Amino acid sequence: MFENLSERLNRTVKNLRGQGRLTEDNIKDTLREIRMALLEADVALPVIRDFIDQVKEKALGQEVLTSLSPGQALVKVVNDELVRVMGTSHDGLDLNAKPPVVILMAGLQGAGKTTTVAKLARRLIEQDKKHVMVVSADVYRPAAIDQLQTLAKEVNAVFIPSDRSQKPVTIASNALNEARKQNADVLLVDTAGRLHIDNEMMDEIKSIHQVLNPQETLFVVDSMTGQDAANTAKAFGEALPLTGVILTKTDGDARGGAALSVRQITGKPIKFIGSGEKTTALEAFHPDRIASRILGMGDILSLVEEAHQKVDQDKAQKLVSKIRKGKGFDLDDLRDQFTQMEKMGGLSSLVDKLPGMGGNISQQLQNPAHTKQMKRMVAIIDSMTPVERRKPELINGSRKRRVALGSGTQIQDVNRLLKQHKQMQKMMKKMGNKGAMRGMMQAMKGKMPPGMPF
Repeated sequence: MFENLSERLNRTVKNLRGQGRLTEDNIKDTLREIRMALLEADVALPVIRDFIDQVKEKALGQEVLTSLSPGQALVKVVNDELVRVMGTSHDGLDLNAKPPVVILMAGLQGAGKTTTVAKLARRLIEQDKKHVMVVSADVYRPAAIDQLQTLAKEVNAVFIPSDRSQKPVTIASNALNEARKQNADVLLVDTAGRLHIDNEMMDEIKSIHQVLNPQETLFVVDSMTGQDAANTAKAFGEALPLTGVILTKTDGDARGGAALSVRQITGKPIKFIGSGEKTTALEAFHPDRIASRILGMGDILSLVEEAHQKVDQDKAQKLVSKIRKGKGFDLDDLRDQFTQMEKMGGLSSLVDKLPGMGGNISQQLQNPAHTKQMKRMVAIIDSMTPVERRKPELINGSRKRRVALGSGTQIQDVNRLLKQHKQMQKMMKKMGNKGAMRGMMQAMKGKMPPGMPF
């Protein structure tokens, strides 16, 4: 996420950190670099001007110039301004109204509204323990209703049937009555994609809004569109009383301009960001954490929260207990680790949130080949018998051939996996001893197990 912007700002910040004193000249050079980075990221021009003016004013102030480490003080100024531009704090959904709380989704065609409805439904069901119902008022796009029905089943939300022969306003009204009858906590309404210049379509969503009187009206916007994202959000904001914005496809956003522009131009908070096609790929938008990620300082808080939500705590505890007792790390445990990593968005998602691990490493890990490699290793383990998984030393030549055939891989792949497991087993053994952290650091110093992408 925001790779190019992050890379440019990181270079600038790196140069600053090593400087013992700041002058007007090197501040001017730094600001020029920051301006170029923001222009490349497709940030809206009014936002850039305001951002640079604010940084300049603070950079030439006493708190920076008289600081013991002026370079770091200026980095803090840049970080604080990024946070200010994106909204200072996280704005969650307002769910305090009388049920059913209605959430209406609006946006352009192809922005990812239907998928976002499913992601949001999953989040409300799993984290907030809400009874969620979903309905599609998109009668224009073929199979839009079927798509939402399929996704609703996947996330365990109640799907309210609708038909392309019905008018969207009628669908919305019927859905609201149904949600009341079934005592739903939340009703999520998906609408058709529309252009803000299409008066007929804009009148239609105004009518839907009037019928539903939603607690939240969220504008779903594709972050890949850069400045256009902010401009369309502004136009929709003038037609509808928007309460927030959801940025989608941030995993493919190489620029980041939308995130930095949309709040300041619309005055509406960014509430969530979507970072993938899976229904789990929806994060709460915390401006301070995103600013930290952009400047390459990682996002440990989000990583911890994600681990708490998505990692099977019982399995993790059992593994810790097992290692402490010296029972060893078998192939079942290795498979569990791969599965847990996949739940957290894979290696690229983890690395993106670790301090100093963005840029090239993160980009390399986004390569589909790494995901494919992980799935291949899981398939190899699944092709083994329970006894083989517990005792890998039993796997001889003929067993390797059978496992390779069963998983659709080569014997070399099986050998590579077994070698990697052996290395990890040694590492885990060291961790089980006293002075666990010291042992682990020594084991990891300068090398990682073979087969790992970095």
